[in-house]
Amino acid sequence: MRNLRLTFWGLAAMVTLLWLLADLSVFRSSGFFAIRNAAVQYSGVLAIICMSVAMILAIRPRWPEHWLGGLDKMYRIHKWLGIAALVTAIVHWLWAKGPKWAVGWGWLERPSRGPQPPASNPVEALFANLRHTAEGLGEWAFYAVVALIAVALIQRIPYSFFYRTHRFLALVYLVLVFHAVVLTTFGYWMSPFGLTLAVLLSYGTWAAILVLLRRAGRNRQVSGRITAIHYYPGVRALETTLDVEQGWPGHRPGQFAFAVSDPAEGPHPYTIASAWSEQERRITFIAKGLGDHTRRLPEKLHVGQEVRIEGPYGCFSFDDDCARQIWIGGGIGITPFIARMQYLAQSAGGARPEIDLFYSTAEVDEEALDKLKADEAAAHIRLHVLIDTRDGRLDGERIRATVPEWREASIWFCGPIGFGEMLRRDFAALGFPVAKRFHQELFAMR
Repeated sequence: MRNLRLTFWGLAAMVTLLWLLADLSVFRSSGFFAIRNAAVQYSGVLAIICMSVAMILAIRPRWPEHWLGGLDKMYRIHKWLGIAALVTAIVHWLWAKGPKWAVGWGWLERPSRGPQPPASNPVEALFANLRHTAEGLGEWAFYAVVALIAVALIQRIPYSFFYRTHRFLALVYLVLVFHAVVLTTFGYWMSPFGLTLAVLLSYGTWAAILVLLRRAGRNRQVSGRITAIHYYPGVRALETTLDVEQGWPGHRPGQFAFAVSDPAEGPHPYTIASAWSEQERRITFIAKGLGDHTRRLPEKLHVGQEVRIEGPYGCFSFDDDCARQIWIGGGIGITPFIARMQYLAQSAGGARPEIDLFYSTAEVDEEALDKLKADEAAAHIRLHVLIDTRDGRLDGERIRATVPEWREASIWFCGPIGFGEMLRRDFAALGFPVAKRFHQELFAMR
């Protein structure tokens, strides 16, 4: 999370500094309309840069994954950037429209403008001729951005509708690129700020085209065929095993992949619940019926069906130098730990940490628990199952009482985000270095 905040606020600080260096006259601005013009420019470029970086992250590039801590973290900052773009776009719109309203209501007096000398640069002259077109298109694109980001943020809106409409943000973004290029102060383009803006707009444009053509992540996709399906009614979870084609690079325990079984629904992320074997080339997913799509999976999937797989993604890798590890799985968050247990069972010898796995669940399926205990025995770890109705809720105090050496351990958590944040705060209050040794999967892609 620290790197996410550093990236988000560092981007805002960098944009602000470069903009100020490009337009030092802002410090000499006097009068309301001079300040208004500077505010329009600043809020506009900040909004389009936030949208550009969000668009770049939408195509799931490899290069920022390690720094940001995995694709799940990249999607978190993608969401922050989307919200920031929405807020700054609203501010930009208010600065652009508000003074005009105030003049019409008689609250402000329109400043007198003398004749403007013709632009000597042909590109600047072209932009001047396109100004009214860019303003009109930008205004309608702003309204579309507000509506589409609202759809993305309102969780009650079905995922399928979100998936079908979210792609249109790429089209709206291209309109806003035209708006930004034409209306950005022409002198900026000859400065480091202008170069930075040009690079981000170019990269963002390429990313938007990939999104519109549904080419994002295409080079990491392979076909798989379902070979086995098993449903655990007690926990409403479906275990699906697929054989994957050549081209799948293998995965580390804790990683996840996108799977597309219904093109109308689009890709859904699932943590991989199996260790990788080059000889068998199989992947197992476990999906719980939490939404419209996952609840229908038992009826929609069948053996022999082809599924498109994209990945692997994520940095929830269990790799550290701690002699002890504490794993905490909440509900369907047990899946990365199943994959890791299978990996440990396959690994011959070698140094490995002492591991305590806490599994907290509100629902019970005896067959699923028996398989979990078999994985525990094969991996030689210690499993602690807590069923809410029988054992109460898992908290930091219980974990510390069970593992007295918790200060020397690393903690790996996958489960409800609120549960993980509660545990993080609880351990941080006792001096545990959560920034370095509390690893949490942020498995929320919307």
